[in-house]
Formats: sequence, structure tokens, C-alpha cells
Amino acid sequence: MNDCRHAQGPLSRGVARTSAPFVPLPRSVPARLLMFLTFVLGVGLLQAAPALSIRVDPAIRHQSIDGFGASDAWRCQFVGRNWPLEKRERIADLLFSRETDAQGHPRGIGLSIWRFNLGAGTAEQGEASDIRNPWRRAECFLNADGSYDWSKLAGQRWFLEAARRRGVERFLAFANSPPVHLTRNARGYATKGDHSLNLRSGALADYAEYFVTVLAHFAEEGRPFAYLSPVNEPQWDWDSPGQEGTPALNEEIHELVRQLSPRLAAAGLDTQIVIGEAGTIGHAAISMASIGQPAEGRDDQAQCFFNPASPHYLGNLPNVAGIISAHSYHSVWPVEKQVTYRRQVHAALQAANPRLGYWMSEYCILQRNGEIRGGGRRDLGMDTALYVARIIHHDLTLTDARSWQWWTALSQVDYKDGLVYLDDGSGDGTGRMGAQVESLQHDGAIRESKLLWVLGNYSRFVRPGMVRIGCTVEPAPSPADGLLASAYAADDGSRVAVLVNLSREPALCDLGIESAAAVYTTSDAGNLKPGRQSGRNLTIPARAVATVCLDGGAKPSRNPGQPD
Repeated sequence: MNDCRHAQGPLSRGVARTSAPFVPLPRSVPARLLMFLTFVLGVGLLQAAPALSIRVDPAIRHQSIDGFGASDAWRCQFVGRNWPLEKRERIADLLFSRETDAQGHPRGIGLSIWRFNLGAGTAEQGEASDIRNPWRRAECFLNADGSYDWSKLAGQRWFLEAARRRGVERFLAFANSPPVHLTRNARGYATKGDHSLNLRSGALADYAEYFVTVLAHFAEEGRPFAYLSPVNEPQWDWDSPGQEGTPALNEEIHELVRQLSPRLAAAGLDTQIVIGEAGTIGHAAISMASIGQPAEGRDDQAQCFFNPASPHYLGNLPNVAGIISAHSYHSVWPVEKQVTYRRQVHAALQAANPRLGYWMSEYCILQRNGEIRGGGRRDLGMDTALYVARIIHHDLTLTDARSWQWWTALSQVDYKDGLVYLDDGSGDGTGRMGAQVESLQHDGAIRESKLLWVLGNYSRFVRPGMVRIGCTVEPAPSPADGLLASAYAADDGSRVAVLVNLSREPALCDLGIESAAAVYTTSDAGNLKPGRQSGRNLTIPARAVATVCLDGGAKPSRNPGQPD
């Protein structure tokens, strides 16, 4: 159930207002005194405004958290291989570090899951791959003659190791397409009109063995993958050369996992298969026919794979995680439907199997909306960051998502799909972007986004193994422009709350704790800016996200390479 209830109007938000009523003053009052009086009146009204009552209840336990993550596709292949080492290290710090500088400011957002793209080999094909954008081609460890070249994916491997050195706990390997040598059309994308897996006849066992070989190699190096996602958005046809991809029918996913699961177990690998990566949350949870859409055998995945009564049940196989994963695309606007869809999805997942976990495993801005328009044009500021923070909150509190993962960690295009942005440094803080800027394959400027740091309000503090606990807000918040709150507890008793203030006014909060709390705030004024406030009288700035350490202090940082 959702802990943060929905109010019907702005009067129920309980948001503090800072504007003072207009009182005429004599002309003789000096300007400085007038400014002082205005300030005092404003602060007095803020203090006098009724506080939002936020109550955290550790006795109410919801889902366990598996982690927050992002993907290396496709930009890390060039940045990790070619960019100056100092800039690579800076990017890695921004994404993975949990250390602080001498002033106590976090160096990074401490991602706990890193997604590693197992490419299909379109990079080796070059122009013959038909994929015109070189940033969207990807190398493959498997050669045409059946041998393996472990020197490939060097740029991605650099970031993989950089993440490991900084203590990232969990790694996931994922594939968009089978290796081109195994596909029916010798391409990394599918043939038009064919909705099935782009894999040549009789090659299913070879494809499964490819995954096991790659995973075993990394495990032998001491770099095991905790998870494998063998299919990605199988509901889409992927029949144009924009990037690597393939559709897949549910029955084909079932057969692939049945081939793959015992091979992983026989190889002594602990890697868990994560099934789904559905293109929308609806495809993971419901039958498309029930809403008048074509089903095509690629929907209702939770029922198909995790209902024990299903002929395609996979939940009893070794190395299969009890998780269905889906992407939050096309389900977030308007806000009322964002809430409704997630409640429906949660109910459907519970109906399929009440023990089934849920991951939101990919998202960036695609859908047009009334707040930030759509995906076009990058936005380094708070508008996009808060738009996404609301989605994170609802995915965690309404669908009980155990993990939340952004699409690409890096972006060199003018689009809202990155956490860290790259351009050539030209112009006044904008720079040229896009595949046509060839110099970006070797060097460029690094731009931090507020979205990066807002994700850090979750990822840095809500660690794997923590549990979402009860958290209520009174008066109940509006999901459009109120204050949203969720809370999490660790086994050692430490607790954190993440507060998202969507309002354009500060919010005064009473957390029901007497002691001072460490607070890390992301706003126009700072990125995870540290401070301390009273737990009874805590102010969240307008248009800001704050993480409050309810046990009084921040969780200690660790040295690089020393996982929790």
C-alpha cells in the first residue's frame, strides 16, 4: 500500500508560505529597515505556518531494496577507452563514489547497480551493420569463428572496474540482441514483419552457452555478475537500424531461460536471471487484449512466467530471480494516471504471485508532458530532476519497486537521457553534442545534471538490503505539487527519509524526532549539500529533494574497493 496519501486540492498540502501581507509604512522608514522588516515578517510567517507532520514507523515493513543503477550503453565504450584518465576518473567518482571531500560534500551518488551491455557485434561490422550512428554500435566478445576475444569492450570494462574499485555492490549484464553471428539476418536488428526472436534456427543452445561462457570468464577474473538480463523490451519490433535490438515471444523467452538456467547452475555460477525488461509496466503486468490492444504473445509476463499454474512457469528453475522487471516509459503523464497505473500494476503483480518482486529497470524522458515538454533538449536543472524524483517516489511506494535504474549514465546528445552530459566545451556552457561531433569520442567537457544528484538522494543513502518502512505525511500531499516522503531502514537500525518538495515554496516539516538530523539537500543552491536541522522544525527549500538521516548522522563512507 502507498503510505503517502493523495489530497484533492492545494489547500490540503500544508505548505508554508513566505509572502507577508502588505502593510503601508511611512516614507521616512529607511530602505535598509524596510528590507529588514520584510525579512523578519517572512521568516515569522514561515515559522508560524502549520508544519507538515511526517511520521516514520519501522514496524511497518514493505519491500527490500536491491539497489539503484544506470547503464553503460552506449557512451562508455568511447569515454572509457579514449578520454583522458583524469576525466574518466571524475565521471566514475560522480557515478559511483560514496566518499566526501574535506568539507563533507559527497563526491558522487554511490550507485549500487551497474548495467553492462553485452553487445551484439555491430561495431565490428561498422557501416555494414546499417546502424549509422557509431555510438549505438556495440562490440561482442564472440567472434564469427566461435572464438572469444576478451580484449573487446575495453571502454566498458574500464568503467566496470572503476565501479568495482569504488565499492559498487552489484553488476548486471544485459543483451539487446544475440550476437550477429547467431541471428537469422546477420544483423543486430530484426527483420520487418517478424515479431519473434532474431535467432537462427537451432541456435538457442549456442546462445545460452554464449551467456554462460561470458559470465564464467568474468567470474574467473574475480568480477562476477550478480544478474543477467537476456532480453530487453521484447514487445517492440526493433526492425529498423537505429540500434541493436530484437523482439521475442513469451514462449521464446521461456525456452531460452530453460536452456540457460541449468547451464548456469552446472557452471557453478551464482548469477541470477532477471526476466522481463518489459517495454512498459503494462506489458509486465496485464494482458493487452484486456484493454483492446494486440497481445502478440509478448504481454502479461508476470502471469506467464511466475504464476505456478502457467505452462511457461519459470519460478522453480535454478538461478532465476523471483523478479519481474519493466520500464516506466509511457506511463507517467498525466500525474493522476501515473498514480493510477502503478496501483493497477501492483495489484496485477500481487495477483500473479504475491511473492514476486518488481524492478523498474530502465527509464529516461520520452513521453510528452505539461511540465518539461518531452525528451528533446537536455536539461541540467531542477525541473527534469523533480519530474523524475516524483516517478522514483511512486515506483518505490506504489509498485513496491525493489530497484530503480536510469537508462544511460552518460549522454552526448541534446536529450533528457543522461545523468552526466558530454559536449565539446564550445560556446557559453552549452557545447556541441551529437554523433556528428567526432571529437567527443576522444575528449570533451563534463556537465553534471541536477538529475544525477537527485538520484543520489536515493542511491547514496538507500543501500541494498535496506527495507522501505512506514512513512505518512499529514496533511496528505498532492502528487502534483506537494511534499512526497518515503523512509528506509537498515539492519543496524539506521533510518533515512527522502523528501521531495515539488512546491515552489519551502516546506516546514516535523519528523517527530527531538535530536538534530543530518540533511543532504539537492536544489538550485547545491548538490547533496550537507547540513543539520532540528527533527521537529526542518525546512525543505522550494523545488528541492532532501535526504534526512533519522539516526542523527550520516552513514559513514568507506574506502574505495571495500564493499559493505
